[in-house]
This record gives sequence, C-alpha cells and structure tokens, in this order.
Amino acid sequence: MATVVVSAPPAQPSAAPDHHYHRRLRHILTQPTTVSIPHLKQIHAQILRSEPPPNHSLETLFLYSRLIHFSSLQDITYTSQLFNQIPNPNTFIYNTVIRAYAHSKNHKKQAFSLFQELLKNENLLPDKHTFPFVLKACAYLFALGEGKQAHAHVLKHGFSSDVYINNSLIHFYSSCGCSESSRKVFDKMPERSLVSWNVIIDSLVQMGEFEDAVRLFTEMNKWFEPDGYTVQSVIDACAGLGALSMGMWAHAYILKKCQIDASFDNLIQNSLVEMYSKCGSLRMAQQVFHMMRSRDVNSWNAMILGLAMHGEAERVFEHFTRMVDEDNLRPNSITFVGVLSACNHRGLVEKGRKYFDLMVKKYKIEPVLQHYGCLIDLMARSGQIEEALDVVSSMPIKPDAVIWRSLLSASSKQCEGLELTEEMARKVIEVEGSESSGAYILLSKVYATANRWNEVGLIRKLMSENGVSKEPGCSLIEINGIAHEFFAGDTTHPKTKEIYEFLKFVEKRVKLVGYVPEFSEATMVDEVDERKGKTLRLHSERLAVAFGLLNSKPGVPIRVFKNLRVCSDCHSFMKLISKSFNVEIIMRDRIRFHCFRNGVCSCKDFW
Repeated sequence: MATVVVSAPPAQPSAAPDHHYHRRLRHILTQPTTVSIPHLKQIHAQILRSEPPPNHSLETLFLYSRLIHFSSLQDITYTSQLFNQIPNPNTFIYNTVIRAYAHSKNHKKQAFSLFQELLKNENLLPDKHTFPFVLKACAYLFALGEGKQAHAHVLKHGFSSDVYINNSLIHFYSSCGCSESSRKVFDKMPERSLVSWNVIIDSLVQMGEFEDAVRLFTEMNKWFEPDGYTVQSVIDACAGLGALSMGMWAHAYILKKCQIDASFDNLIQNSLVEMYSKCGSLRMAQQVFHMMRSRDVNSWNAMILGLAMHGEAERVFEHFTRMVDEDNLRPNSITFVGVLSACNHRGLVEKGRKYFDLMVKKYKIEPVLQHYGCLIDLMARSGQIEEALDVVSSMPIKPDAVIWRSLLSASSKQCEGLELTEEMARKVIEVEGSESSGAYILLSKVYATANRWNEVGLIRKLMSENGVSKEPGCSLIEINGIAHEFFAGDTTHPKTKEIYEFLKFVEKRVKLVGYVPEFSEATMVDEVDERKGKTLRLHSERLAVAFGLLNSKPGVPIRVFKNLRVCSDCHSFMKLISKSFNVEIIMRDRIRFHCFRNGVCSCKDFW
C-alpha cells in the first residue's frame, strides 16, 4: 500500500474548519484501499487540530465514520476509543459502530448494547440502516430475546415494510430455530425481492424443512428467475430429500443460466457433490468432483463423506492421501468424521484407531462427540465392547444418547448378556428421558430375539404408560420426478391395492430362493407367526420397492430413502429381490447407503 502523507493544516484564527483540508482527508478515507492504523491515528490527530470537540461539523462526523470503518477492519478496540471521543455522535455514527461490532468476532454483544444506548438518546432515532446490523449480531449470538426487542422497535418506528429489515428478521428467526416466526415475517411482507425469497428458502433448508423449501421455491418461480444462491439452496434441499430429478434439474439450470464467479463456484460444486452422494448417485458425485477447476478442503470433505456413506472405505483412504499429498491441504475435524465413518461402516477397527491417533497426535485436532461416537460404535459392533466402554470412561466430554444407543445395539446383537444390555438401555433413557422410544424399541428387540415375549409385553406396557410411541417407518421413492411417500402399513396411496397384490407375488418369489422371515423384527407380543409375518410385510421400504418394481423402467435403479435404520429382515428381503428380479436397489437409511445387486449388499452385511 502506498504511504499516506497528511500535512498539517495552516494555523486557524478561529475554530472554523478548513474545508479544503477536509476534502483532502475525505479523499483519502473514501479510497477502496484500507488505511493502516498508524495512518488513521495521524489523520485523527489532524482532525482534532483542525476542529477540536465538542462542536463537530457534519463533515467532521463523516470523517469520523470513515475512521471508524477502517479501524474496525483492523483494531476494534481503537474503534471503541474513536467512538468514545465523539461528544455528540449522530445516528449515522451509531450505525457505523454497531455495524463494526456486528461484523467483529468477539464484540457482537456490544452491538445490541450500543443499540440500547441509541434508543435512550432523546435527540436521536434509529433508522432503517440500524436494525439489520443489530439483528445480524442477535442471529449470530442466538439472542432470541434481544432480537425480539429489536423487532418490536422495527414495528414501533414504522419499518415493518422495509425489505432489507424483513430479510434480516427472517435470517434472525431462522438462526434461532423459530421457523414459524420467520415464515410469519415473510408472509406479511408487502414487497418481496429475490433476496427475500433466497433468505427464507435458505433458512428452511438450514432448519431441515426441505419439503417446504422446495414448495416455496416452486412458488417463487412464478415471480422471479432464480439466481445461483437460490439454486444452491434448492440443491441442498434435494440432498436432504433424496430428490435426484430436481437436483439434476438444478445442476442443469446452473450450467445454462447462472453466471457464477470463481469464489461461489466452489460452493456450488461442493453442494452438487454432496447432493449426488446423498441422492444415491455416487458416479455423478465423482464426475462433478473430478471436473472441478480447484478444490478446497470442503470439496475433499464432501467427496470423502459421500464415499464413506456408500461404504467405499478404500477409496476414502485413497482420497485422504491425495488430499494431503497432492493438494497439500490440511484435513480438519470434518475430514476425520468422514474417514472414521468409513472405517465404521466396514468394521475396520485397526484403521479406525490409526486415523483417530493421527487426528489427535499429528494434526492436533480435539476430538468431538462425532469422532468418539464413530470409534466407540466401530469397536462395539466388532465385538470389542469392553474396549469401547474403556474409551467412554476416558472421554473428556460426557457421552450422548447416540453413544449409549450404539453400545446398547451392539451388546444386544452379540449376546453380551441381558444385564449389560439393560444397563445400556438405562443409560439411554437417563440421557434422552423416559419419553424417548429408542431404548425401549432396542430392548424390546433383545427380548424378542431371546423369545422372552413376556418382557416384550412389559416393555410395550411401559411405553404406553409413559406415553412413548415408536417413530413410524417412512420411505420415499421418486418415479419420473414425482416423490411417493409410504409409511409402515400405508393404505393411502392411490395404487394401494395393486401394490399389496404385487407385494404378495414378490414374497412368494423370494421364498423360492430361500427367504425366511425373522420374526424378532416384528417384536409383537401376542401374535402368531403368520401375523408377525404380516407386520414385516407392512414395513415402508417394502411398499416403496414394490411400487418401484411396478413403475420403474427396466435397467433403472430403484432408489429408496428411509427415515429409520433398515431392519435385518428387510435387508435380507432386498438382497433376494435384487437377485430374483435382476434389479439394483439403492437404499439410504438413517445410517448409510445399501446397494443391493445380484443378491449381495454393498455393506457386506455389516451395518
């Protein structure tokens, strides 16, 4: 940066400012190049010599606002000092400092405090530029109460129609998890820009309300042509829904219509890799990844997580090596979540230990619950339950319900004894509360596996007394761009009769190649075997696959997305369907992807 030279103004016979000198300072402080702190202090000193406080002119106040702006980019403490030396700051100055605090890393609380100070000043009023900065700080701090106070002042001062303020309110409420409030603000807006639409759609995606986000996007299309930011949100929603057709449409739209700069290009490409991976098209995810002009650590993370989700452990390790050696990138916490997940999905205990140690010792990354959870689940499901419990006891952070559920599930499958299983169930209930269904369901399955149906009945009775209900199984399948949703025992689909008749035919066919129902998965108490078999037949993924077999084109994989972990009986059922009907079934459950092909699953029966 060129050196800034500020010569002192000539001696003044009075306190009147030198306007020519002010123009020179104004020119320096309105340049795009950042002025260094020493030069800012030099300019500050000359302003004080030219026009000492307390009666600053509007021109001088403007110069102070520029000093505050440049100082906030480098030294927020100096910004505060500058502000405190202005005897009568106007609203513009207040806004400038509030903005500086809102954008700073450690002073966001002061943004709201300064806003309160502004409100107490009888001679000043907040304007439309004040509220977006205050709400930005509140959103970052999840300060719901303070943000609501700011919202009340928005209404009080008559800014409820301002598009920019409403966008900020939507973002604030979304950040605090208040989707209803966010949507109310949006619905009441008299005027909506493309940026308003983008904010509400993105907020719905961030809160996991993917269907609403897509629905709103469809409505937006009637009024505005989407830009890159809109389409990125749609891509993320498609990833959450498993909506491959719409995801591919969004990809094509970006290629044809959206002009995207280099910095945004990586965000889009990373989102595409994640979307294709989560929609079960690993081939397309890899194609996008390999065609990227440049890759950052997030690009590699998206690909590593996608491969891990599909059980491609060896390729995860290969990508990790390439990321470090070829691109010279340093892996972060998310990278190791992907690598440890890959080890977990394949039961590679020693590999898991190796990468966990590498993360801690070489890269000095502090493990979080996700890392511990992967390692503990890996060890427990591989039969090393005692070693897994040792890791739990040595953790510096309190284990969550996910970790206890992993141990509960592993102990139940490996017949470690009912005492340990019951203890794990108590731990889950202790963490999640007695209203959570997870521990009850797992314990019920343990008793059912041991043919201890009386205990199964007691568990069900306890669930009823505590008002606990099992989360219903739900599976989604997309045919010709239209999503069809099935719940366990669903009879609401227009083709229900046809689906159930065909499912009976499918069951007869797979029984010919060795299918035998696992009744423990039904976990019903007072039913004969035939009724238990009927319960299994009603699992949502079977209805979805039957519908897919009836309506998919030959050679097209059937993709199903399920909200719960697939049970072992349905897993066996899908393997035999893939062989009997010569069809590829790609299923994403709560944990991972299963690719059933020719009677074999990609998970190698370890999930």
